[in-house]
Amino acid sequence: MPADLRRVARVVLLDPDDRVLLMHGHEPDDPAVTWWFTPGGGLEGAESREEAARRELAEETGITRVELGPVLWRRICSFPFDGRRWDQDEWYFLGRTEQTAAVPAGLTELELRSVGGLRWWTCAELEATRETVYPTRLAGLLRRLLDEGPPGTPVTLDTEIA
Repeated sequence: MPADLRRVARVVLLDPDDRVLLMHGHEPDDPAVTWWFTPGGGLEGAESREEAARRELAEETGITRVELGPVLWRRICSFPFDGRRWDQDEWYFLGRTEQTAAVPAGLTELELRSVGGLRWWTCAELEATRETVYPTRLAGLLRRLLDEGPPGTPVTLDTEIA
């Protein structure tokens, strides 16, 4: 794993019914290769991870009324996407909102070519799906979060290399 990891902030956004909002992604040149993932993205300039989480959430979902909580999880990952390798250090913030109407407001050109929509998922739906979801084991992580509350300190998830 390269030492120069892209710093990323993601949001595990829950609605009043404890559903989590996920984005449906696909390879820009192959819409048949799909997965679901949490909103978020790379830090810009000198912004903090929290600032990046709020900005990315607003750009990707249009949701701006959010109570941003603690960092739940941290993950190092590496994956191919759009013809290059992405090596990332991801922090997952807990977010709560009552604003359930999600409309992407500021997608980048790459996101416009690779995001097919948004969907609120129940924990049971995540546990039952055969679709690819990142981070892997999100269903179990969400179940534990809902049952036990946020961890006292961020949990380091297994490194994922695709």
